Amino acid sequence: MKRLLSPLLFLVLATGCATHLPADAQHSGTKTPPSPKAAASTTSNTPYGQRTDAQQWAKEMAARQGLDATWVQAQLAQAKFLPQVPRLMTPAPKTNTTARDWADYRRRFIDPIRIKAGVRFWNDNAETLARAEAQFGVPAAMVVGIIGVETIYGKNMGNLRVLDSLATLAFDFPEAHPRAAERQRYFQGELEQFLVMMRNAGTPTTEPRGSYAGAMGLGQFMPSSWAQWAVDFDGDGRIDLFNSTADAIGSVANYFKAHGWVPGQPVWYPALFNTDSLNLPTLLAPDILPSFTPAQMAGLGVIPQDGMEHQGLLALIELRNGNAAPSYVVGTQNFYTITRYNWSSYYAMAVYDLGQEVLAARTGSTPAIAMPVTIPAPATPALSVPAPANAQ
Repeated sequence: MKRLLSPLLFLVLATGCATHLPADAQHSGTKTPPSPKAAASTTSNTPYGQRTDAQQWAKEMAARQGLDATWVQAQLAQAKFLPQVPRLMTPAPKTNTTARDWADYRRRFIDPIRIKAGVRFWNDNAETLARAEAQFGVPAAMVVGIIGVETIYGKNMGNLRVLDSLATLAFDFPEAHPRAAERQRYFQGELEQFLVMMRNAGTPTTEPRGSYAGAMGLGQFMPSSWAQWAVDFDGDGRIDLFNSTADAIGSVANYFKAHGWVPGQPVWYPALFNTDSLNLPTLLAPDILPSFTPAQMAGLGVIPQDGMEHQGLLALIELRNGNAAPSYVVGTQNFYTITRYNWSSYYAMAVYDLGQEVLAARTGSTPAIAMPVTIPAPATPALSVPAPANAQ
């Protein structure tokens, strides 16, 4: 059996808090997870080694995984509550001054520094990126885009102990979150997977560092994603997403393939609007999930430019522009696959655009970035001026 990790693999190259929280990652769960209210009623100053809910979870988890309960309880006893983590997980209150802005979001992830770092990363790993593209069918630009957005190519992989982050979210998830119970169960599953990984690898549970959500490595994989989709792409017999760029590249490409990437398919098409037949509510109802054939979409008032022969379903992607009118592109299955990494159309667009910007900077070409368009105003019919009453 491959060793997943070793103690030496967990060198923290820098600090940061990039978070990879796959939207569809499944928790292994517990039979009787403590409710958010129960967790909230327990003082966070009580060590997890003395928390009844945490210790009961440890016993049940050990029984499920065939681990020694004393070992699991001892690991939780080393976990520390991180007060900043629940705050970071609590949604900010909605106000009239916090409208989402695609241009602002894009600037956060696509700038000269990150593009330059991406060119260097691509040049240093060109052979590995080409091998991953050949094996998994995922373009190098997409892998470069993901790793750039997530960690600036390893610069910001997170500096919090993963054990602390996951324990905090597993047993003290913020009650104010609209899906608190669901998310708490999810993080209990991630904590369970993390402990299993550490036990199998013989790695001290206190060594790994990551984001406030417990994501790790260059590609910010959660423990369940690491277990399911990380690969040994450098052939050294172990998986190291912290220090092996080859393993990180292969794992991101494998993740995309496993989540439905279609080789050779565009990520998006420009949107052309027929305002006479436009049915925006119907088109936006499925959100980012591809749900319409090109013909169906055209019948609802949006024509995917150069995409009427597209094989597969499409989605109309809306991007807010602050207080200005929103803009749109037509997303394919590959656009949807990017959102399996982070459930956000803004994130998917940033990943795509960063990869294209790096590709263009590396080759001296013009970047093939997405150009969302706003809905054109309906044409105003010419007004007829009535003739004067005494006109002959």
